[in-house]
Amino acid sequence: MSKKIYEMITDQIIEKLKEGTIPWRQPFKNGLAVNWKTQKPYRGINTFLLDGGEYATFKQIQEAGGKVKKGAKSQIVVFWKMLEVEEEDSDQLKKVPMLRYYKVFKVGEQTEGINPKRELETFEHDPIEEAEKIIREYMNSPTYSFRSGGAWYKPFEDHINVPPKEDFEQIHDYYSVFYHEMIHSTGHSSRLKREGIIKHNGFGSESYSKEELVAELGASMLCGVTGIVNQTIENNVSYINSWMKQLKDDPTLIVKASQQAQKACDHIQGITFNTK
Repeated sequence: MSKKIYEMITDQIIEKLKEGTIPWRQPFKNGLAVNWKTQKPYRGINTFLLDGGEYATFKQIQEAGGKVKKGAKSQIVVFWKMLEVEEEDSDQLKKVPMLRYYKVFKVGEQTEGINPKRELETFEHDPIEEAEKIIREYMNSPTYSFRSGGAWYKPFEDHINVPPKEDFEQIHDYYSVFYHEMIHSTGHSSRLKREGIIKHNGFGSESYSKEELVAELGASMLCGVTGIVNQTIENNVSYINSWMKQLKDDPTLIVKASQQAQKACDHIQGITFNTK
């Protein structure tokens, strides 16, 4: 079942790439996708599967007295469910995460008799102020410098360099690039100990490529939280074809990278969850 879901998700992402759209380079002018009933934002790969707006299941829509418009096509939301399985050569049970999904419809656009709970799908905060807050409140952060010539993160120095703001045509590009390097820094051995940072095998290597995707996705997630328009890389053919090939070669890549990117974003924002 999990294999099928991985393939479903990857196929959706590939279709968007074929259309010339990079899901993790989408503007977030209309806010994030949220659960209509709880008003909580979707997380992980769901951030890139759904456009901004409010979503509900068929059952939730019916219970609220609404209905789905004729011909409306559902979209999927994925989640992890812990299943107990018996270990080999043992009577003990262990918990194994299994990928699952359910179908949702966009409230307002695909429904009748039920409306979004938010009057406007816009951010109530100032994106630039929120972007600065994310950077400022990154606990145990690496050191920063702001020299022209390029953006990078050096793990052995635990140091980020980003060109100064005046080097960017658009201020939003500055924060998008900054966030990309910040996500890289979360892989440091003093933080999340991500393999792509600890065992860096050079540009073009498989581990480097996966780490780049984590940084791309993570930067997009932070842009989504703040309202920064994340379009610093042009949707050029070679860039799109490169990611399409990698996703076809490994259908689990986008989901796993999204998981790591979400953990990186949570770490930067100081978000923790009670796992008990």
